[in-house]
Amino acid sequence: MSASNTSLRRRFVVLVSGRGSNMRAIVQALRDRKLPGEVVAVVSNNTQAAALDWAREQGLEAVAVPHKEYASREQFDAALADAIDSYKPDYVLLAGFMRVLTESFVERFNGRLVNVHPSLLPAFPGLHTHQQALATGVQWHGCTVHFVTPVLDHGPIIAQGVVPVRSGDTPDMLANRLLELEHIVYADVVQWLAEGRVRLDAMQRVHVDGVDCRAFTLPS
Repeated sequence: MSASNTSLRRRFVVLVSGRGSNMRAIVQALRDRKLPGEVVAVVSNNTQAAALDWAREQGLEAVAVPHKEYASREQFDAALADAIDSYKPDYVLLAGFMRVLTESFVERFNGRLVNVHPSLLPAFPGLHTHQQALATGVQWHGCTVHFVTPVLDHGPIIAQGVVPVRSGDTPDMLANRLLELEHIVYADVVQWLAEGRVRLDAMQRVHVDGVDCRAFTLPS
């Protein structure tokens, strides 16, 4: 998506599985900053997700596509993709969506599917990233907002946030500190997307018009 045509109002569908704290940060950023974009639906694989209740309280469309009702990942992903497409989104934002997506799903939304991962990719893909960081002894940990590809926790990096690893940190302490930064990074990325400033070059590297550095730290 190029920086041209910034008068467009971009449509976002957000996928969640739990409480949806990143989803809340996205919705609030779009509203508070008066950006040319809106969350047109929040979709979850979990009927009990707290994120759905919050979204409905905000007047947002919120629906569940329960994965347990489908016999295979492929069937679930096809139903999920159909549900998403009914809202005609410009971008699909994964915000704590705890499902591994099939290649066909990812290809269907190629270039429009964005995720936040709690590590400085390519380090620590997969689960338990905070435990991995502490076990490895790294002094910096972080999060990555990236375009999704069929390779798990891989894809062109849009922005990253970095926090120091402190003596005495536990996985929960590190996760809580990082989550605060995730909200900041993801909100700014959504602003760039809403304003049409994000583009991929021929080498599949991300560029954001008007932004020279896409690395974040917590405010001091």
